[in-house]
Amino acid sequence: MGETGAHYAIGKAGKLIAARLTTHTDITNGLKAVCEENGIKHGAVLFGIGSVRKLTYQVAVPKPETKSGAGYNNPQELPGPIEVVSMHGIVFQSDDGQTLLHLHGTFSDKEGAVFGGHITAGGNPVLNTLDAYIVENVGAETIRQMDKDVGMAVGIPQGHFAKVK
Repeated sequence: MGETGAHYAIGKAGKLIAARLTTHTDITNGLKAVCEENGIKHGAVLFGIGSVRKLTYQVAVPKPETKSGAGYNNPQELPGPIEVVSMHGIVFQSDDGQTLLHLHGTFSDKEGAVFGGHITAGGNPVLNTLDAYIVENVGAETIRQMDKDVGMAVGIPQGHFAKVK
C-alpha cells in the first residue's frame, strides 16, 4: 500500500462559463464540447440542474475481484422524465491529452424518489434544459493516471503530495 495523503495542485480560477444544453444534447458530451471550444483542459463543473429524457448512471458496488474490493456496476438506465436535482464534477485530461469529464449527480423520478451516482457519458439526453456553470483551473493540472493502490485510472492532480501522519 502506498502512502496515505492527498495529491494536489495549486492554481487559480480562470474563465467562468454559464452553459445551457439544449434538448436531446447528451450531458457529458455537451459540457465537454463547451470546455473544448473554450480551451478548458482543467477545471470543475460547479453545478448543473435540469431534466433528462432518460438517465444512464452507475453506482459503486462490491467487487471482490478488484484491488480495492469495489467498482462501478454496469450502467443502469431509467426512463424519463428525470429531474437533475444537482450535478457536479471535474474537467481533466487523459495521459494522451484528451479532455475528460467525471460527473456525479443526484436525480429524482416522476414519483419524487431520489437517487444518485456517476453519470455515464452518451446516455443522458436533455429533456427541456440543463443549466450548468463551469470554471477553469489555471495553473493546476489533473491527469488521468493509473493508481496502483486501487488498480484503476483516476484523475490525479499534478505537483504536490500532502502526507497524512
